Amino acid sequence: MSDASVKRLEKVATDLRKIILKMIHHAGSGHPGGSLSAVDILTVLYFHEMRIDPKNPEWKDRDRFILSKGHACPALYAVLAEKGFFPKEELFSLRKINSKLQGHPDMMTTPGVDMSTGSLGQGFSAAIGMALGGKYLGKDFRVYVLLGDGELDEGEVWEGAMCASHYGLDNLVAIIDYNGFQSDDYNTKIMNFEPLVEKWKAFGWYTIEIDGHNIKDIIGAFDRAKKLKGKPTVIVAHTIKGKGISFMENNPKWHGSLAPDEIQLKTALCELDRKELVLNG
Repeated sequence: MSDASVKRLEKVATDLRKIILKMIHHAGSGHPGGSLSAVDILTVLYFHEMRIDPKNPEWKDRDRFILSKGHACPALYAVLAEKGFFPKEELFSLRKINSKLQGHPDMMTTPGVDMSTGSLGQGFSAAIGMALGGKYLGKDFRVYVLLGDGELDEGEVWEGAMCASHYGLDNLVAIIDYNGFQSDDYNTKIMNFEPLVEKWKAFGWYTIEIDGHNIKDIIGAFDRAKKLKGKPTVIVAHTIKGKGISFMENNPKWHGSLAPDEIQLKTALCELDRKELVLNG
């Protein structure tokens, strides 16, 4: 992939970070930390990787994406609006009563959302069902599912991992947003799941480790997954919670208990503006 194409995607991701922060500030609540850690992965999926049509969100042969860590929906909403699934003006209805954009994704109200999620672990199971259904129907669509690392505490995830491997679901790619934190603290202090890569390998998955903020790494991982036959792929993406905002990075209080105030929003946007200047050369 050309350097210009990579820069284009990096600029998209930077713009999306701005939108996410503005949305959460306007709503007065949300989950900035885990939304910001996932942005680069979602940018590559929606602006480079997936076969989708915003004008036909229910196209039967589209690739599917499930945000199993549903609380990070500000990132998904920002991407869907930028891609043209619904007007950008609707982003500022986040978490409002009767809005299409609730605090967790709702497939019945939001164009482009392939599965309602929020209860951790269930989105992963739904993705496995979609991939299995595609196999039975002889379809060539692919299914991508993003899990939070804290979500791996759920036993349902490991039941699903066995199932996907058993059925050889090579049309399924799971991505772990491995930012090191869950709601209150480091994963290692709450429920240590290391050695993580070895666990997935033992469950029969093809396993790739990447820098989850490196666009070339992300693209390369998806390319490798497409070439694999006979087993599902998991991408362990090492990320930073609150990525891109100095006072949010690796700070668990920005998981979901806070929204940036006016001064914090202005500071964060200034930091992103400086990054954009560098990208623009």
